[in-house]
Amino acid sequence: MATLVRTIFAQPDAELTRAQHARVVEQLAPRWPDAARLLADAVEDLLAFTAFPKEHWRQIWSNNPQERLNRELRRRTDVVGIFPNRDAVVRLVGAVLAEQHDEWAVVRRYLTIDGLLKAAPTSLPAPDPSPEPRRKRAA
Repeated sequence: MATLVRTIFAQPDAELTRAQHARVVEQLAPRWPDAARLLADAVEDLLAFTAFPKEHWRQIWSNNPQERLNRELRRRTDVVGIFPNRDAVVRLVGAVLAEQHDEWAVVRRYLTIDGLLKAAPTSLPAPDPSPEPRRKRAA
């Protein structure tokens, strides 16, 4: 079953990915109706990555960065062992998260800005060039 589900993510474009999802749900339904129903109900969540450019798909559907972050948090907190209070945990975890954010934003460029701009909606509403001035409230 896992091999069949993986074929959904191996498609070259969004249209074929959706078509493969439908085929997989159809093939699973006779033998594993609960799994087929689960896949059918989660179609939008499963295929949300197809709204992004193809070069970002692997990063989006992978949970490797999350697992790496969890391992780093575990490694850092294991060194301390027992924290004196909740604030100490928040400070350490916050520092690790800030460090990771900086690394992803500057060093690694996990998702490129150019690629994300391609995924941005093309029909954003135009900003109002002349907003009404705010009125001062009487005291």
